[in-house]
Amino acid sequence: MQYFVYGRDRAGAGELKESLTPEHWTFMDGYAAELIARGPTLTPDGEDTTGSLHIVDLPTFEAVKTFAYDEPYYRGGVFDDVLICRFQNHTGGTMWDFANAVDGLNRYLVHTDDAARSLSSPHIILYGDLSALDSDEHLGRAVLLEAPDPESAAVLAQAAPAQVHPWTFGGRR
Repeated sequence: MQYFVYGRDRAGAGELKESLTPEHWTFMDGYAAELIARGPTLTPDGEDTTGSLHIVDLPTFEAVKTFAYDEPYYRGGVFDDVLICRFQNHTGGTMWDFANAVDGLNRYLVHTDDAARSLSSPHIILYGDLSALDSDEHLGRAVLLEAPDPESAAVLAQAAPAQVHPWTFGGRR
């Protein structure tokens, strides 16, 4: 089962997060085969992180709790909170399957409470419905995409209202 795990950074935790990044990457190395998408959300200028997104394929709720709460950023106190939802991947792929990067476009995580709808664009990296961990209650959807600006990202995701976060592919650099 796939899960959407999004830790939102605590205000002022930038230096702490930076110090824990090597440990975080080592932890994620243990999940390399299970990761569907990963990466930080960013401030509008792209200079600082605001959160850490992971979409991961794990067999049980217990396994995703271990993933989320044993993660070094969480253990170290970087996050204000962590959102964990089931994720129904409508693209069937991973972020690494996306090969359409266009110069001049930025990447975004768009999160909305909207009902599911079909999306079709070469700028969609992946998207899916979010649901509760213990029921089929629909909680919204998440879209990873590229667009020129946040407003265009919301339009491409057909999401209004929406939370639009600048985002980038994660992993070792």
